[in-house]
This record gives sequence, structure tokens and C-alpha cells, in this order.
Amino acid sequence: SINIKQTCKILPSNMENHEQTSFRFEIDNFLEKRDVISPNFISGGCEWFVRVWQIEDHLAVTLSVPNLESLRHGWERRAKYSFIVLNQSGKELERTFEAEGLFCFELLDWCHPKVMPMTKLQKGCLENNKLIIEVQVKVVEVVHEGGVTTEKEMFNIEGFDVLYTQQVTWVSWIFVEHPDIAVDVRIKNQLLRTAYMNVLLGLIETLDRPPRSLSETELRDAHIELSELTEAGFKVDWLKTKLEEVSLVRKNEISDGSQVEELEEHVKNLKLELDNEKTKSSNASDRVLLLEKEVSDLKIELDKERSAKSPISKVALLKDAADSFWNTTNLGIRQRRAGYQKVDSKRFLSCPRTG
Repeated sequence: SINIKQTCKILPSNMENHEQTSFRFEIDNFLEKRDVISPNFISGGCEWFVRVWQIEDHLAVTLSVPNLESLRHGWERRAKYSFIVLNQSGKELERTFEAEGLFCFELLDWCHPKVMPMTKLQKGCLENNKLIIEVQVKVVEVVHEGGVTTEKEMFNIEGFDVLYTQQVTWVSWIFVEHPDIAVDVRIKNQLLRTAYMNVLLGLIETLDRPPRSLSETELRDAHIELSELTEAGFKVDWLKTKLEEVSLVRKNEISDGSQVEELEEHVKNLKLELDNEKTKSSNASDRVLLLEKEVSDLKIELDKERSAKSPISKVALLKDAADSFWNTTNLGIRQRRAGYQKVDSKRFLSCPRTG
């Protein structure tokens, strides 16, 4: 359940009688909820609502303008706002700094993404699992009531004229996140101030790209632009840190990427070579088996042909038998003749000699 309590404080007349509104609502069973939207409330003649949710294990709180379809194109309000986080007893757990944002047709909400760690709430800071959120809102300027607006129309944000485009969103965000970014800028010429702001926006856009997509020329230009902004009085240490991080990440990614690409190419070539060898081996094996089968079939066919064209006749068989008998008989005669000659020789040697 959500309980609501709203109080108002009247500001001096020089603030156009805009009211600073304090809006408080309670959230029961908060730790079981991931995203809570408050009822709408009124401040400075406008409707607002608060969203309480989680971003990367942190409590996040957003101030938003509802009913987009009811707003006229070009509608704009500049408002200051802050949030207070309390437990059931009213003990303050966290308070955000007062921020100022330009709420317009293109940008209807501003967020504090890391109000406090969720672990702090989970370690007993809450009572009965109840969370109280208080938001203080003060509309400081009705920039535009809405209607027909061209992209050539200029709006002044913290002393800088910017086009009524997405630039309004970016410049408003810059001054919320880095409120002292231009306190040392002494340039009076509005055209020159706008030119420097465009350089700043371009640099932020460049550093928001994936590091590996940046060229050496773009990084070199980014260093030059950063130096120019610093010399003009802009406090951009946060961008300097970002540029150093992007440069280092790009260097490591390109170095690691080259090695990875080289290994990937080598693996790809080896796989292709292996596939070719497998194909050759498979083809060779199949060829050998095919040839062996063809040789076997040809042998069978040859034997059949020989049997059919060269039959063995009885005459041939008798002739072979006669030849065998004759060869055997001749061998026996030769052996007996050799035996007789041996016996006669012995007899001749044994006879007594005369005279």
C-alpha cells in the first residue's frame, strides 16, 4: 500500500509565486517490490509523479511528468528537486543534493540512479519493511507554455544558448551531473559560448562510442578539444579520466583482437586443410575398394572365359598320360643302364691280369 502526505510552502513573490511542494509517500513491504510508482501530485501548476526502483543494486528515484499526450509540443519547465529517504520512524537514511533540470516534451523525467546501496536497506535500516520517500519540487521557470516550436529556436540553459533539439536534454543533464562545470568560464560572447558547448557535446558523444570504433585521428582530436575546453575554463576532469580510460581500453582491445584474429585465422586454415585431407582420404579409400572389386570381378570373368574357350579333351589327357609314362620309363632305363655299367667296371677291376 502507498500512503500520501503533501505539504506546500509559499515562496516570495519574486519567484513568480511558484510553490515549493513537499510530497511524501510510504511503501509497505518495500523489499518485495522492484518498481513502485507514486500517485500524481501538483507543484508549480504541473502534475508530477515519483518512481522508486533499483539500478545495479542501488536505490534509484526518478521525478517525472505524467500524461505526455496532454502536453503541447514545446512545453517546458525548469524545476529544482531533491529526495529524502526515511524509515517508518521518520529517521533520515539518505538525502540527495538539490538538482535542477529542464523538463520538456522530449525529456519528461530526471533520475538519481544511485541514491543509496540496497544492502544498506537490507541490513535492518528499514522498520517493518516500510520505506518513506519525500520529494521536494520547486518550479523556478516556465520556459515555454508549448505550441509551435521550430528547431532553430534557441533556449538558454545556465547561460548557454542551445538549439531546441536533443541538445536541450544533453545540456540539462550536464549541469545536473556536473553543476560547477562552467563556473570558471569567463567568455561573454554568446555565439562563442554556444560554440564551446557544441564542442563539449561532440566530445561527450565521441567518448560514448565503443572504444574500438574510434580511430587514432578521432582520439587525437578528442585530446585537442579537451585542452581547448580546459583553457576556456570548463571543469572537465571527468572527461579527461573518461578519455584516458577509452584510450587504454581501445589499445588493449586492438592488441588482444589482433592476436585473437590471428589465432582464429590459423584455426580456420587448419580446419580447412583437415577437411580437405579427410575428403582426399575418404576418396582414396573408396577408390581402392572399387578397384579391388573390379579386379576380383575381372578375374572371375577371365577364368570363365578361359574355361569356355580352352576345354581339355580326352586326347589331350591321353597324350599327357603317355608323355608322363614315357618320361618315367626312360628314367628307369637310364638308371638300370647306369647300374650295369657300374657292375661291369667292378668286375673288370677284379679280374687277374696276365702277361
